[in-house]
Amino acid sequence: MGLFDVFKKKDTMGHMAVKVQAEAPHEVPAGIDAASGALAAPVSGRVIAMSDIPDPVFSSEVLGKGCAIWPESTVAYAPCSGTVSVVMGHAVGLVADDGVEVLVHVGIDTVDMNGEGFSGYVSTGARVKAGEPLLAFDRKAIAAAGHPDCVVLAVSNSAEYGSVKLIPTAGDTVEAGAPLLEVTK
Repeated sequence: MGLFDVFKKKDTMGHMAVKVQAEAPHEVPAGIDAASGALAAPVSGRVIAMSDIPDPVFSSEVLGKGCAIWPESTVAYAPCSGTVSVVMGHAVGLVADDGVEVLVHVGIDTVDMNGEGFSGYVSTGARVKAGEPLLAFDRKAIAAAGHPDCVVLAVSNSAEYGSVKLIPTAGDTVEAGAPLLEVTK
């Protein structure tokens, strides 16, 4: 897990403060599909193709294949069941039960916010079920900091898979928990 190890080093060196709440204020989205190979939408909103994300690192798929969503909501949910591999103020990494490594990243360049405007609901090593809240974010704070607030879902080990395919069409609106990415060997 080389990609997530980089984030863990930053986390353990104390560069990013992560608030962990006792419990999430929101219910798990209805109808989430936790099937092997399927990743669910972490938020409700309009789907955008990876190539259209306003960040060259994500749009060039350096951090893996996937997509993003312009959110209508302020809580990001687990797109699959698995183990939390890394927690940052603005992002959470998961290793799905089937080995898919997933990054749920809120906003572009939001690392600059040092956790301000974000509240976490999970910690590294925690076991999560698909649909459990991972983190809450303040869209107004992200906008005030001058950052886009799209929520990226990237399969960081996508090179190990034959296909990472967007299920809806870019531009479609999805609900949190709806099937979003199909990952196949």
